[in-house]
Amino acid sequence: MTRIATVTILGTGVLGAQIAYQAAYSGFDVVAYDINETALAAARKRFVKLAATYEEQVKGAAGGKADAALKRITLQMDLGRAVAAADLVIEAVPENLELKREIYRKIGQLAPAKTIFATNTSTLLPSELMESTGRPERFLALHFANQIWIQNTAEVMGTPKTDPDVYRTIVAFASAIGMIPIELKKEHPKYVLNSLLTPFLDDAVELLANGVADSETVDKTWRIATRSSLGPFQILDMVGLRTVYNIDAAVNEKQQRLARYLKENYIDKGKLGAESGEGFYSYPSK
Repeated sequence: MTRIATVTILGTGVLGAQIAYQAAYSGFDVVAYDINETALAAARKRFVKLAATYEEQVKGAAGGKADAALKRITLQMDLGRAVAAADLVIEAVPENLELKREIYRKIGQLAPAKTIFATNTSTLLPSELMESTGRPERFLALHFANQIWIQNTAEVMGTPKTDPDVYRTIVAFASAIGMIPIELKKEHPKYVLNSLLTPFLDDAVELLANGVADSETVDKTWRIATRSSLGPFQILDMVGLRTVYNIDAAVNEKQQRLARYLKENYIDKGKLGAESGEGFYSYPSK
């Protein structure tokens, strides 16, 4: 299997930052790339906040380990430099097919021949992106769930062109950073997690949009009836409303209607979920 030592994360949004920090926390050297200094300044804050979260919630993180992870992360806004020494590039840019294809065309020219490319897309099939990389045999999907220090799954999905050695390397990498690898046998839209989760969340939003019940009532019903710790609207806030909007806006008429509802009633008002301090619920800063 290919040896992974240096990992580059493209995109430092909510989940991209989590992937970068988790890899650094697990002992890997990490380069976190984003397009400008504003985005990187936001990433710095996310990483510091993640270190504090790990100290509080992750066993063994206190006593300096969480802070030590910060020293293994290098921020970069030059794409060529970001991928120059990468053994693995994990792409976590917004869910836009052409945007992802364009960045793969660029890094396909910039990254060393040894580099493996992995997309964290939650809806697109890796075969829709593989030819853009220029190295389809070294490309696959590696999809994480939000709050990866708790929800520690990593779905691994190859294409018919993915080298089996590359697939096994990424399964091993997922384990090495504390994830439970979920090995998919074939390509499938929305993978396992989102195939189950997306209809559930969309139906919850539809209940709210149609005035059937408010978000608190929907969540209470789900928690009591299923003994789950979180209701759908709590999950939506955790995932981030922009992420849900980007997914739904690209699918069918029903989901596009729900996406418009989220945009007009929440996103346009700055209510993005836990990341902004308010979504369906409020999250006062500590």
